[in-house]
Amino acid sequence: MNRPSVTLKLATSLDGRIALASGESQWITGEEARAEVHKLRAAHDAILVGAQTALADDPELTVRTQTPPTVQPLRVVLDSKFRLPTTSKLLRTLSLGPVLVIGARDGDASSRLSLERAGARTGAVSRGLDGLDLTAVLADLHAGHGVRALFVEGGGAIAASFLNADLIERLEWFHAPLILGGDAKPALAALNIKRLDRAPRFARLSVTACGADLWERYERVR
Repeated sequence: MNRPSVTLKLATSLDGRIALASGESQWITGEEARAEVHKLRAAHDAILVGAQTALADDPELTVRTQTPPTVQPLRVVLDSKFRLPTTSKLLRTLSLGPVLVIGARDGDASSRLSLERAGARTGAVSRGLDGLDLTAVLADLHAGHGVRALFVEGGGAIAASFLNADLIERLEWFHAPLILGGDAKPALAALNIKRLDRAPRFARLSVTACGADLWERYERVR
């Protein structure tokens, strides 16, 4: 396979929500679940989020385990317009590990140059139906950056795009024992599935209690 294997991580309420309508999301899951997420990050070569997550949450995307890894995973942002601020935590923590911003070929050239001057790596691919061409993104990560295992952390649009493109091999789903309601933000954007037999199906591998939360692990069934 000339692309990385892809694992999708979701951390949601019982009704599949990742944030309140206001955007507040810290923290839906508890400390035990978040500790397991850091272990999962450490087991992958790269961690990927979309531009909306990077802008709204301003994450570091580093591995913060009890014994930190000697090499941090590559931190990847899919940002078609190269909008990531040069003041973001990602770029302020380049001493901890590299950051790669992948945009569209017709993305803003001056913004891309600003990111490069701030120390980020950048790349550009063609646009696809749901944003960027994810097959091209994965090919670039594999061939250009040596990524063999990719950890996708969100948000909802990115998760839906990977599922629509049938690029997810594994699913790590953390459920918190709370309900946020229909006005809260969903874990997945629209998949536009017209028939039930076309829905992506997964086989459950395990269910583990993480403090008050549940951690379910799945594998794609094809």
